[in-house]
Amino acid sequence: MSIRLKLAVSLAALTLAGTALAQSTAGKPERIRGEIVSFSGNSLKVHRRSGETVLINVNQSANVNAVKAIQLSDIKPGSYVGAAAMPGEDGKLTAKEVLVFPEAARGMGEGHYAWDLGANSTMTNANVDMVVQGTSGRDLKLSYKGGSNTINVPTNAPIVTLIPATRAELSVGRKVFVVATPDKDGTYKGHQVVVEKDGVAPPM
Repeated sequence: MSIRLKLAVSLAALTLAGTALAQSTAGKPERIRGEIVSFSGNSLKVHRRSGETVLINVNQSANVNAVKAIQLSDIKPGSYVGAAAMPGEDGKLTAKEVLVFPEAARGMGEGHYAWDLGANSTMTNANVDMVVQGTSGRDLKLSYKGGSNTINVPTNAPIVTLIPATRAELSVGRKVFVVATPDKDGTYKGHQVVVEKDGVAPPM
């Protein structure tokens, strides 16, 4: 399998798992954000932002990716993006981060749904119809099946794309974003892992 196809498949699973969480109940995938405490065999121990430490089983079938920082200017009309955002005082959506998908992953997780990056946060996976330069960043005019959004991207918002990574990069102290399913014994089964690389932590 080519790196491009492998990444597209990985992205598909990642975004679909994210969409599933938007409608989650107990036992459904959840997002785990934190720092790696240890990784041995298939056992990944992560200290979550919320304070607790959890054990995640990352078997060989799990996908591992990293993030690469790109520029706001890399977002063009026709790009396919995932933008986590929160409403500002004026009600306008302001991006907390933007993920620019590789072309092979266009259409994955398309839509606008609740996210868990903060109170009232949302995720919009959509096509960029227009990029409008403003004094506080850029406004992305986005469209997806069934709707459209305008999201302001501040100059300090992280903008990244996904790149392939290896299990060897799951080292102590690195930040991770994991899509995992809780098991009955209190541990988790990891499906997707996005790990910090070259100082760029997953902002999702």
